[in-house]
Amino acid sequence: MPVFESVTVLGAGVLGAQIAFQTANHGVPVVSYDVSDDAIQAARRRLDAIVDQYVADSGREKRAGAEEALTRIRFSTDLADAVSHAGLVIEAVPENVELKRSVYAQIAAAAPESTVFATNSSTLLPSAIADATGRADRFLALHFANHIWRQNTAEIMGTPQTDPAVYQRVVAFAVEIGMVPIQLHKEQPGYVLNSLLVPLLNAGAELVLKGVAEPETVDATWRIGTGAPLGPFQIFDVVGLRTAYAIASARPDAGSQAWAAYLKEHYLDQGKLGVESGEGFYRYR
Repeated sequence: MPVFESVTVLGAGVLGAQIAFQTANHGVPVVSYDVSDDAIQAARRRLDAIVDQYVADSGREKRAGAEEALTRIRFSTDLADAVSHAGLVIEAVPENVELKRSVYAQIAAAAPESTVFATNSSTLLPSAIADATGRADRFLALHFANHIWRQNTAEIMGTPQTDPAVYQRVVAFAVEIGMVPIQLHKEQPGYVLNSLLVPLLNAGAELVLKGVAEPETVDATWRIGTGAPLGPFQIFDVVGLRTAYAIASARPDAGSQAWAAYLKEHYLDQGKLGVESGEGFYRYR
């Protein structure tokens, strides 16, 4: 028996689609929710691309299993329907605290009382959302890195109200779907991964905003100087520029606001969203 017999993923964007695939690829039925039919059609295309990426990383012999995994994913644009039979709901909606609180208020009324809620937020503390869930003891943060079948960390962070048994159940779920559970002992903005990563991205953004260097130069410097496979602007493209914009615009400091404005003017307004759209700081077509 799986830890959770059915998992719902709210949000079928870059990471939401990967979470749905990774879960289904380990035999667990998934409901993938997004707000419109257009978003669902985009999710279907995104999942097809994920299968290709996964097979490229894992070997051609994995294709049949990966394609079969897609048959375990059901799509829905009805939020109440999507969570009505879920054992676990993983929320992967944009990084806006009021949006997340609104979503939780809606699903709290529709999901079974036993359902566990997990936010995939990369920046917000779960305690900022917990009261909106109506089940603070069955709510925690579960954060995945991009390309989760390869960068397979699952950071798990509760609040003082999270039931320890629920926490351990989510740890077991992470292991079940092929992740390495990273257990945090207390709340930390950005968890472990983004506590390390975000300062790098911010430093890269500052260099570009100040006119010190172009993104390509910043990336090449980081790759050559450290041996890292990607520079900060390549990472921005992978994460998605909509996510980068949402995070920056939610912060009140002048530097973050300037970066949000820069992303909007030069990239978002031109449909350049990163890898997901085929172009961001770099072209992928």
